[in-house]
Order: sequence, then C-alpha cells, then structure tokens
Amino acid sequence: MYTPHTFRTGANAYTRVGVETRAMSASPHQLIVMLFDGVATSIGLARHHMASGDMLAKGKAISKAINIVDNGLKAGLDARAAGHSGEELVGNLSALYDYVIRRLLHANLHNEPKGLDEAEALLENIASAWREIGGGHAGN
Repeated sequence: MYTPHTFRTGANAYTRVGVETRAMSASPHQLIVMLFDGVATSIGLARHHMASGDMLAKGKAISKAINIVDNGLKAGLDARAAGHSGEELVGNLSALYDYVIRRLLHANLHNEPKGLDEAEALLENIASAWREIGGGHAGN
C-alpha cells in the first residue's frame, strides 16, 4: 500500500537521481552554479524550519548549507589555476566563505533568521555573477 511516506521517499530518490545525472554531464561552470543553487535551497529550507519551530530539520538544512559552502564552493577554489593576478580574489572568496559559514553557525545556534538572510545575500551576489558568465542559467 502506498502511503505519503512512500511517495515522499520515491520523490526524493527521483530528485536525487536527477541531480546526480545533471552533475555527471555538467561543465565545471555548471557545477559551481548547481552548488550555489543547492546552498540557496538549503538556506531557504532552514528559514522555513526555523519559522515552524522544527529545530532538528533546521539544523540539518544549515549543516547541509555549510557543507556545500565548505566542501563544495571553498574546496573548489584553486589559487594556482587563478594565476598570480587571481590569488587575491581566491583569498577574498575563501575569507568570504569562512564568514558565511560563521554566520550560518551563528544563525543555527541563536535561531536567528538575520544570519540566514546575510549568508544568502552574500552568496547570491557571487552566484548571480556565475549565472551571468554562463548566460543566465546552469544549462549553458
């Protein structure tokens, strides 16, 4: 018998396969845009769970956002590939990602939506630049 849980589990599996398939065929640029989209989704979920009082789900969503920033966006920075002129930019982005992580941790610990808003706004500034480079969406 199908239950709401069965449908939710199936939908999650379908979504996961779709994301994995897109990631496998994506260019490096598209992967970066996907990471920004993923962190924005996680922050949005955290905001929703914070407002509804679901602290466990809020913590999971914030942890996922932190993981994407730290192990995706920040780990993908490469000062050597950026060359001498790009080293400063890479350093600045690394520091910004560290700051975003601290704001997300603070928002989680203090149940503070302002921290989520600030992290989201900072990341969106960078994400919009990546989207512009690719012509407006991750499909380019």
